[in-house]
Amino acid sequence: MLLRCCMAGSISISLEVKFVANASIIEQKQQVVNQLAEQMKNASSGVLVDYKGITVEDDTKLRANLRKSGVSYAVVKNTLCARACEAVGFGELRGVLEGTTALALSDDQVAPAKILNDFAKDHDNFVIKAGFVDGRILSADEVKSLAAIPPKEVLIGRILGSLQSSLYGFAYAIQAIIDKNGEATAEEPTPAAE
Repeated sequence: MLLRCCMAGSISISLEVKFVANASIIEQKQQVVNQLAEQMKNASSGVLVDYKGITVEDDTKLRANLRKSGVSYAVVKNTLCARACEAVGFGELRGVLEGTTALALSDDQVAPAKILNDFAKDHDNFVIKAGFVDGRILSADEVKSLAAIPPKEVLIGRILGSLQSSLYGFAYAIQAIIDKNGEATAEEPTPAAE
């Protein structure tokens, strides 16, 4: 790169500046890409968001909520995240890696989507970009739909509740049959001894 600086009068200064990538910096960036790719590969789900415009206080609250649910959350450089996405087969996510980007990863398939979607409802500038679940890429709308699914504990409770009510219904029906047969035998006269 050639820089020219003109000064008053007939004196001019020209400087040639060369930017050379330091090998250790490249190695550090490659390590970051490898770590990010490994975390993405091991996660059940992930959500990419644009966090621009939120306050430090709101960000702190968001991070606390995510931590409580076992979700890791970090601001990522788009270029490094794009390389990590390519490494794990999520190349389709490259298209959303513009502007400010943060990534939430978890072993829970629904938690990141639910927490970030709830946060986005209260913060207009906070935008869900895309995500993934078990190796499948999700659009922003699909992430929002995923967020509408109740937590696993609630779904298990509903299934057990419906099984329990079915079993109670069955038990009441059996008891009714037993009671009816018991009344029928009580009403039958016993033969008199002759």
